[in-house]
Amino acid sequence: MYKKFYPDYKFNKVLDIPDSFFLKNDIKFAVLDIDNTLVPYTSPLPDENARLFLKRLDDLGISFIFVSNNHEERVRLFCDKLDGNIDFIFDARKPFVYKIKHAMRRLGADKTNTVFIGDQVFTDVYAANRAGILSVMVNPIEAKETPFFGAKRAMERVVLKNYKAKEWKE
Repeated sequence: MYKKFYPDYKFNKVLDIPDSFFLKNDIKFAVLDIDNTLVPYTSPLPDENARLFLKRLDDLGISFIFVSNNHEERVRLFCDKLDGNIDFIFDARKPFVYKIKHAMRRLGADKTNTVFIGDQVFTDVYAANRAGILSVMVNPIEAKETPFFGAKRAMERVVLKNYKAKEWKE
């Protein structure tokens, strides 16, 4: 019943995703959530961990784009503080998939070589699964959230109660 909400893989945080995961899955493109995936949702700027992860993707030759449900000002500020010209889509309305597919077209990606990395079941994982791309869920960085997100996290726990994460083997 809930399988459409199950991520293909789950890691504690983005820095825990090993290079071998990207290499063995022939990942060339990554669609990335920002808030609580790369940085706490209260942090408007990229931190050292986010920069390290994005550098790893770059070193692996993986092109990426940010796809966020947040507003333009927040997403633009985050991207402007990164080195280079970083592409992004704001107001993505995940779990709808049209902006994810648009992001993939902008990257030149297809379903076989793309991963979506996010922290939420009902937006990120569900959207990636609906788009037919590999879905990776990470634990949210910041535990303290608004009451709205607290309620969503409680529903996520119900959905993931019987989920058995695939273990990544090197």
